[in-house]
Amino acid sequence: MSDLTGELIDNRYLLQRQLAFGGMATIYAALDTRLDRAVAVKIMHPHLASDEAFVSRFIKEAKATAALSHPNIVAIQDQGWNEGGAPAVFIVMELVEGNTLRDFLNENGPLSIEQTIQLIIPVLSALSAAHKTGIIHRDIKPENILISKDGRIKVADFGLARNNAVGQTMTAESSVVLGSVSYLSPEQVQRGISDARSDVYAIGIVLFEMLTGTKPYDGDTPIQIAYKHVNERIPRVNLVKEGIPENLTELIFSSTSPNPDERPRDAQELLNSIRTFQEQIDPKRRQLSLELDLPPVRINLKKRKKVSVTSALSGLKDKTSQIISSQPMNSTKPEESIGTKKRRVSRRVKRNRIIALLLVTALIFGVIKYLDSGKITVPSLVGLSKSEANKVLDGLGLKSQILSEIFSEDIPKGKIISSKPAGGGKITPNGTVGLNISKGQERILITDLTGKTPDVASQKIAELGLNVGEIFESFDLKIDSGFVIRTDPAVGSNVKRGTVVNLIVSKGIEKIELTSYIGKNGEQALSELTDSGFDVDVEYKFSDNIFKGQVISQAPDRSDAIPIGSKIRLVISKGPEFIFVPNVLGKSKNSATLDLENLGLRVSIKGTGKVNNISPAIGSKVKQGSLITLTLR
Repeated sequence: MSDLTGELIDNRYLLQRQLAFGGMATIYAALDTRLDRAVAVKIMHPHLASDEAFVSRFIKEAKATAALSHPNIVAIQDQGWNEGGAPAVFIVMELVEGNTLRDFLNENGPLSIEQTIQLIIPVLSALSAAHKTGIIHRDIKPENILISKDGRIKVADFGLARNNAVGQTMTAESSVVLGSVSYLSPEQVQRGISDARSDVYAIGIVLFEMLTGTKPYDGDTPIQIAYKHVNERIPRVNLVKEGIPENLTELIFSSTSPNPDERPRDAQELLNSIRTFQEQIDPKRRQLSLELDLPPVRINLKKRKKVSVTSALSGLKDKTSQIISSQPMNSTKPEESIGTKKRRVSRRVKRNRIIALLLVTALIFGVIKYLDSGKITVPSLVGLSKSEANKVLDGLGLKSQILSEIFSEDIPKGKIISSKPAGGGKITPNGTVGLNISKGQERILITDLTGKTPDVASQKIAELGLNVGEIFESFDLKIDSGFVIRTDPAVGSNVKRGTVVNLIVSKGIEKIELTSYIGKNGEQALSELTDSGFDVDVEYKFSDNIFKGQVISQAPDRSDAIPIGSKIRLVISKGPEFIFVPNVLGKSKNSATLDLENLGLRVSIKGTGKVNNISPAIGSKVKQGSLITLTLR
């Protein structure tokens, strides 16, 4: 599918950039030019848009999700067909800026039990709301679990959702193609059917992956993985990763049972079990539904409606009182005293009141029409350049004026962000429309803060328009304790205003224990000390007492705490300086040569056969490296 970035869909949604590309559709970040708000637009691929079955499924996605109202479900806002431009079937959703659970797992690896529970509870809350209305997601996987920048968890892409009441089913083949095989339940693979317990199975697989960092099954093809889901039992999670409690292991094991009847019956039952487990591991924790921003509030609609109507009519009572009071009243009987019985209103008075109300309404409507007459409706100018906007305004007899130039993450540089009046607003003929122009995306360069104190570095970060995040400590060989080593993001990075910058502060040089290697193998000592981060200086000396290759001395000898990177001096034995020539008479050339060279002597051979003569003579005291001549006969 060609990139539609820059297209105006349905004369309303300006596509700004691609967010994701899938087998059925492409998702764009877009701007709703009518309401001036950021949205996400999902557009079906053209080759599928001509398939009525796929279009029907695409539309059902919108209807299924739009029927749900939950803070942890991506909201559907609109659906339609593009007319007058590139042909497209589209769905408009709320834009969730952030990452997917897949991104989070790729970056952080296996999660702790606490992190896993914290992330999965909002997902289960969302699925519980769907299951209560008979809607099944059918495609739960980390890629469809979104984590917004403010930490809100959102379940997205009910692309395979269907309403149980409809009674529709899909073939196993289409389930494998459209779903993610690693998370499909056995009944989806075998029979192409699913219910709430199929979503529970997928959640069990997601929990397994969050805790272990791996999927339970792997294979070269989707068919191999699907076969394992049908014919094998997913292992207990505590056998794959140590430290997982038995009750959590059992819950995941039952949720991924090949038999749907052995699983929790829906997301609500699994959610209740997860919350019970959460309370067991942390009894002091307040067990509230943290995935909701506010608890539900019940509103008395009848009372509210009554108050609203009363308020609306109260102003009219004063305006009509003079007209009403001037009308003749019904005469009352002499025996009826004022204040003891409610006066009866005649039909003529009622009629006059209605006439008065209609007159007031007509007067108000007339004033509004008078004030609005002759004014021009301002078109939406968002996304246009100043010259393009001037052409549009010139055709209406209007002028433009730049009110401000501001940074924008969504609107390209030089394009209009908003207007005053906004699109749809009214303005007098020959009036001037104010324009707010984009300066493009604002990016701030992170400067080098190495060697500064955290207080000074924090001040510099704030002056740049950035936010100071956490302060982490790390050992460092060069930066003194208490001073900044580096920042995260790193120096030289271009970031958005308000980006959180973490500081890594030095704890100084790390100190470790130093072992004595005196009398031990010199090569081993050199290797281990170097691997520990020490700077090792080696000297070789003769020794009559220490075998060749062993450590004679070490400085410093040993220490309970010595800074990494310290210089360590090793003296390694070359063996004795003087050697007595051994008796090798009668030995073969090879045997005699080996004995002498092992003592550090050099050998010269004359003749063939056995050793007949040695020079210098046997028992002579010579230095290492001396030449010994062997005569063979």
